[in-house]
Amino acid sequence: MMVELAVGDAYGACFEYADPSFVAEHNTLERYVQHPTHPDIAPGAYTDDTQMTLALAELLITGEPWTPRVLADKFVEVFHRDPRAGYAGRFHAFLRETRDGAAFLERMRPDSDKSGAAMRAAPIGLLPDVAAVLEHAAVQARVTHDTPLGISAAQAAALAVHYCHHELGPFAETQNWVAGVLGAQWAKPWHGKVGSKGWMSVRAALTALTTGRSLSEILRTCVAYTGDVDTVATIALAAASRSAQVVQDLPDALVNDLEDGEFGRAYLVRLDDALLATVRP
Repeated sequence: MMVELAVGDAYGACFEYADPSFVAEHNTLERYVQHPTHPDIAPGAYTDDTQMTLALAELLITGEPWTPRVLADKFVEVFHRDPRAGYAGRFHAFLRETRDGAAFLERMRPDSDKSGAAMRAAPIGLLPDVAAVLEHAAVQARVTHDTPLGISAAQAAALAVHYCHHELGPFAETQNWVAGVLGAQWAKPWHGKVGSKGWMSVRAALTALTTGRSLSEILRTCVAYTGDVDTVATIALAAASRSAQVVQDLPDALVNDLEDGEFGRAYLVRLDDALLATVRP
């Protein structure tokens, strides 16, 4: 799951808010391309979506208390050990100036309903029951996105992974199942450009899952929306990668060219193994 969602993030980052004509021309899955206006993000590099997901995955593996202070400490840790572009400008500056969880919580204004809490929620979906997924997703969301839509978007993203991982029904019914837990609004199909709100990215990802039969098809669909497509692809591929009903066919070029530094592809593979071993019922 971690490699697949990182590929979705890195590939989507090539196209985030890019001109639709650029997306239409280059969304071929043949390779990572340089974003036309973001020279600081190299082709194949993942962004904040994956880095913050690492924080939650590592905490689930270690079994540390799932508290705001521990979560905030971890968010600061993963950023400072591997500073990178991709974060929103103000949050990037906030992290650069923040050295521990206490300072994070003291200075953070968690009143956002954007996608930060949803984009990182995938590992929570591996937990064994719905109640645990909802609670863990809500606790981590409140650290940065303590709004009804910020919390519910994180819960929806995690629930999609839960449904697929635990094989609770037909893959094409993922969106409807999530809606059955959280409300009918999550079953509405998404069309067009994806904005910055968390519920937008999650609904777009869920919609891509309803028609996709392979990881490649789902990834292309996510990016074709245009807008905040790295987040959409991260959420969708995390869920789809856990379904035995989905063809696991990401192109070798995207997997092999995913960044492979200290916290890159090989690290993600090891983390995935540890994460699945930790949460296995």
